[in-house]
Formats: sequence, C-alpha cells, structure tokens
Amino acid sequence: MAQTTATASAQAWRSAAWLTFLGTAGSLGLSLGFNYLLLFSDAFTPFGRSMMTAVLLPVVIGLPLFVLIGWQQIQIRSCRQELNRSGTYDRLTGCLNGPVFTSMVERRATRPSAPGPRSGAFLVIHSEHLRSINLRFGLEWGDEALRLIATTIQSSVRADDLVGRIGTSMFGVFLSGATEGEAKEIGERIRTRVAQVYFAPKGTEDALTIKVGGVMFEKEMEFADMFQFAEQGVSDTQDDARFELKHLNS
Repeated sequence: MAQTTATASAQAWRSAAWLTFLGTAGSLGLSLGFNYLLLFSDAFTPFGRSMMTAVLLPVVIGLPLFVLIGWQQIQIRSCRQELNRSGTYDRLTGCLNGPVFTSMVERRATRPSAPGPRSGAFLVIHSEHLRSINLRFGLEWGDEALRLIATTIQSSVRADDLVGRIGTSMFGVFLSGATEGEAKEIGERIRTRVAQVYFAPKGTEDALTIKVGGVMFEKEMEFADMFQFAEQGVSDTQDDARFELKHLNS
C-alpha cells in the first residue's frame, strides 16, 4: 500500500514538472517570437513596441492561465463538497448516515435545552416487509421503497430535528427539546403519511408499512441507551397500533 502511494506521488510530481517545463518554454517562445516580429516592424515607435509587449503578452499568456486556474479551483471545490456530502449523508435516502447521525445525536443530547431542563425524544422507525418487496419485485424497488419512506419522514419532522439511516431498513429521528405531545404527534404523523404513500412496483399497488418506537429522556443519555429503549418499543408495538413512548427519567 505504501509503495503504491509513493509511486502515485512520484508520477504526480513528474506530471507537474513536465507541465511547468512545457508551460514555461511555451511562454518564453511566444514572448521571443512576438518581440522578434515587433523588432522588424516599422509601424510602431519604440514606445509603441514596449506598450504592445507590456499589454499583449500578459493578456495572451496570463488570461488562459488564470482561466485554467479558476476552472480547476471550481472543480476542486465541487469535489470537496461532494466528498463532504458523501461522508455525511446516505447515498440512497439522503438522510444522515449512521456514524454522523450517532455523533450529532450524542452532541445534542448532552447540550441543555433552552429554556428548561435537558429533554427530548428519540424515535426508531422500522420499514416492514422490505425483504418481501425485494424478493417479489427486485432490489431496485426495495431501494425505491426506502427512498419514499425517508422522504416522508423528512417532510414530517421539524426543521431542527435530525433524521438518520441507522440500519438497512431502519431510521432514527432525534427530537431535541420535544415534549411528549410533540413527539407523539410527529411519530403518528410519520406513520400515517407513510401508509398513505402511493407505491406501485411494476404496476402492482403495494402498501408501505412501518413500526415506530420511541423514548422520552430528561437527562444526559448515550446514543446506545436511547436506541436500546426505542428499539424495544418497536418490538413491543403491535401492527396498526399507536406507538407508545417509554420514559427515562432517572
């Protein structure tokens, strides 16, 4: 691995050296040729020749160079943004990916809410029958089902809430500072809207169903603890039943 990296680095330096040499040689040749032509021209005075050299040469040489540098900067900025996005968001659903979501939840869970004590809610959402969709219609339709569910979740939460994909068919929602009423309303809204999504793989209408579990907390908590209790709530939830929030006050 180290040898491969060293080889790639050496090749990059050789390319840079050749580009520098060729660019410098080309600029020098252009400058000499231009001055040679002006030297034998009777149409310009010495002052005119010097002005032509001072103005035209920087334009002819510098303008393409700076355009190229500017274009490269735009490409580099675009690549950096894409790298940042791919390292932050799940490619399939557009939600925060697992590690980023976990880190952001833990930072927010340890930050006091203002005003009032530290509090909030954490929801876990399971997409049901995803394996059945994959088997019956193919993986591409399973991916489409996840995208539809993710979009519905994101449109059902508040602007400052966090939504992340924390498993193959599992999403997490962190509701910082939410009251029990707000958390229940958001959870039911997500469940109702997902059930109303039109999903017709290969022209056959099929229902999207999810289970929602959640936990309310009023103290500093680790992500693993929130997930454990919320996941237990998903396991305890019966089909078509309203989800219940567990309370962790101590």
